[in-house]
Amino acid sequence: MAQRKPLKTLRIGMIGAGFIARFHLESFTGVRNCAITGVYSPTKESRAALAKRADELGLGPCTAHSSLDKLIAAKDVDALWILSPNDTRVATMQAIHKAVKGGKRLRGIACEKPLARNLAEALAMVRLADDARLATGYLENQVFSTAVERGKEIIWRRAVPLTGRPYLARAAEEHSGPHMPWFWQGEKQGGGVLSDMMCHSVEVARHLLTAPGEARDTLTVKSVNATIANLKWTRPAYVRRLKREMGREVDYGRRPAEDFARGTLVLEDPDGNEAMIETTTSWAYVGAGLRIQLELLGPEYSMEFSSLGTGLKVFISRAVKGAAGEDLVEKQNAEQGLMPALEDEAGVYGYTSENRHMVECFRTGTTPSETFRDGLAVTEILMALYRSAELGRTVNFGEEDMEDYIPPVARASSR
Repeated sequence: MAQRKPLKTLRIGMIGAGFIARFHLESFTGVRNCAITGVYSPTKESRAALAKRADELGLGPCTAHSSLDKLIAAKDVDALWILSPNDTRVATMQAIHKAVKGGKRLRGIACEKPLARNLAEALAMVRLADDARLATGYLENQVFSTAVERGKEIIWRRAVPLTGRPYLARAAEEHSGPHMPWFWQGEKQGGGVLSDMMCHSVEVARHLLTAPGEARDTLTVKSVNATIANLKWTRPAYVRRLKREMGREVDYGRRPAEDFARGTLVLEDPDGNEAMIETTTSWAYVGAGLRIQLELLGPEYSMEFSSLGTGLKVFISRAVKGAAGEDLVEKQNAEQGLMPALEDEAGVYGYTSENRHMVECFRTGTTPSETFRDGLAVTEILMALYRSAELGRTVNFGEEDMEDYIPPVARASSR
């Protein structure tokens, strides 16, 4: 890929809307040398709302495009952020590939996690990007969390050189369930909570176990073991609640996706030592809000982080009445009492640093630290975890060709 002259301002087109796009937009207020110049979403209302918000935040002027092709072709778009539902990713990438092969010049493509619903689709994403000679960025925000960035820097600078590499990473993420209907539908999303959230846990754990500047594939995955379950959302009262809130297409009485998943990965580090990753994810957690818990353990050190262990807390008595919302922390489950509050949610979760990194890489022509190939590697691990859960045993990594594998919950319905 030919080196290009750095751009003064990277002009970004966003594909998608709703919750994910909102987080990204909010985070871009902390990113320099870029502008959000165009957006596309299938509905007129959502793309208009996203463009309006970009302008309000001072990120525009932003155009709401009436089609994906018009956004891709826009002269004031240098790079694209794919933030649309998982089942649209390959078709979106095919449209981008076609435009680039037809002469459209783009600096890069960034795609929200997970890269695709399964390994075949992830491979398609990589092949299309490679054929179009496009720089790629994999938007795994937890890798760029301010706590992760600082904690990893300290451990690898101070502790590892004297006592050795870390050998255990634990990553957990739990909340009370996704915001949008498609997340709950196995065929559209690619699975349940394992697909939706364990992609975070697997990659942030691999990141913590990998030395700064070291390629992620220097950690060799040897085996995986997973358990999945339906703990909450298949109970009759919650089946009815999902139908009310998400629509009748989300029917967990007949077509549930797992709301709990636990995974264990055995790896080998570059020195030949065994390392492990333990992950837990669920849509069945009811607490103050979204809970991310991370740990890194080594011979003479440890690191830990909890997204709900905030320095800022507020107390609101029962005399203060108000509508339900998420103004203190994502997935907030109460409006009263002693509650944690995140003063910079986008920064704590990693969205600001993630987008700052991708912008600078695409603007200057350098390779991001997270690319589509990292998303591909994560997808392969997720498919092996699903296969382990399906078989009820440990799966040695690489013992099966997972390219054609579809998790049971994501297989086409017979109804």
